[in-house]
Amino acid sequence: MSEYETTIGLEIHVQLATRTKMFCSCRLGFGEEPNTRTCPVCLALPGALPVVNAEAIHYGLMIGLALGCELNDRSTFDRKQYFYPDSPKGYQISQNEDPLCSGGELGGVRIHRAHLEEDAAKTIHSGGGGGRIQGSAHSVVDFNRGGTPLCEIVTEPDITSAEQAGEFLRLLRTTMRRIGVSDVNMEEGSLRCDANISIRPVGQAELGVKTELKNMNSFRFIERGIRAEVARQEGLLRAGQPVVQETLHFDPKTERLTSMRSKEEAHDYRYFPEPDLTPVRITPEMLERARAAMPELPAARQERFAAELGLQPDTAKLLAWRSELGDYYEAALAEGAEAVALANWTTNELVQRLGADVDPATSQVRPAALAGLVTLVTEKKITAGAGRTVLDKLVAEGGDPTAIVETEGLAAMGNADELSPVVAAALEAQPAIAERLKGGDMKPMGAIIGAVMKETKGRADGKDVTRLVREQLGL
Repeated sequence: MSEYETTIGLEIHVQLATRTKMFCSCRLGFGEEPNTRTCPVCLALPGALPVVNAEAIHYGLMIGLALGCELNDRSTFDRKQYFYPDSPKGYQISQNEDPLCSGGELGGVRIHRAHLEEDAAKTIHSGGGGGRIQGSAHSVVDFNRGGTPLCEIVTEPDITSAEQAGEFLRLLRTTMRRIGVSDVNMEEGSLRCDANISIRPVGQAELGVKTELKNMNSFRFIERGIRAEVARQEGLLRAGQPVVQETLHFDPKTERLTSMRSKEEAHDYRYFPEPDLTPVRITPEMLERARAAMPELPAARQERFAAELGLQPDTAKLLAWRSELGDYYEAALAEGAEAVALANWTTNELVQRLGADVDPATSQVRPAALAGLVTLVTEKKITAGAGRTVLDKLVAEGGDPTAIVETEGLAAMGNADELSPVVAAALEAQPAIAERLKGGDMKPMGAIIGAVMKETKGRADGKDVTRLVREQLGL
């Protein structure tokens, strides 16, 4: 046990899936030719004035509902001032005093606020020798991303480990994807996370000095970065050195942490109200539209799967948190398969064959086919082993499970008269194992069952084989 306890707060930027930018009509896109999605507003040319994107407000309200926030009926925008080449105005339009959403909770972690803002442009740094500016290091700016609508979600410092941070972020991503406000693709920057980390001696009330890890772009890297920073801070305190408030970069290739700059405070940005935008009034009609657009949330779906269908907690969680897997499961469930058996076949056998990140709806296995297969197994018309053979066929070619069973001769061996001679032959072929079984050593039973399964192409039931072995050996 460590003598220190960890405190973590997260700042998550979710890129909203609107058609246009936050304050202008430029279309959004990823991977476009640089500087082709721009206009006088997002380039901050003199005289250009912003207009708030109504769709972004709608998505922000949906996020607030999903996080259980208080939705403020009056919301304002502010200027967050800083100088950097990716911000042509010299400030970012964000929300400080009156955010769209306040409070809330998700997965046991309290939400401090959720507010709307615009993204900065993209700065690309190149080394010397091969760039557009020959012989020297240089940077170029692509303004296509500048002005993209973001929702920044700020948690309270409720997280106590790297693993909990990863778990929370996975639930948040699933929730955002489920309500349809973002594709939350970390590889494309649609979900970015900063972590504020501090440690303190166990039992101390006052929080330690916090540092910030910036713009980590995968859950695995976030967890590794947090663990590395906690270890660094513990090392400093044990050596009698202070932790300095600063912003850090974590390199996942080298596991190294490097200082980027001192950590800013809110007053460093010199916030003041955005004079070019009037306050946003949230009407009852806007709230009703947001509520009408809300689907069942992952946490509620997980609870329903467990309570109503009797699924094990881990299975219910997997189906609820992977919404496409849960949708597929419910489509198959509607075809009449037994809920628990279907869940196990979906999350184990099907996922193993397709891959953890593949949407089963895009596969050859139709929901009705999987439901039919599971029903054949639960009604003991085929064995589980034969069912796996059928599933292999469905994954490769699609089709109807009943037809595959008939074509491949996979129907379960329904009586002892048919199975008994196969068991006898297996015992005769392996006399040493038969003698061990007679002597009371049941460990080799699996070898006999395996031989029978091979001979019958998986049509035999293992329990029936074991019973016949005992009968034939007089056990």
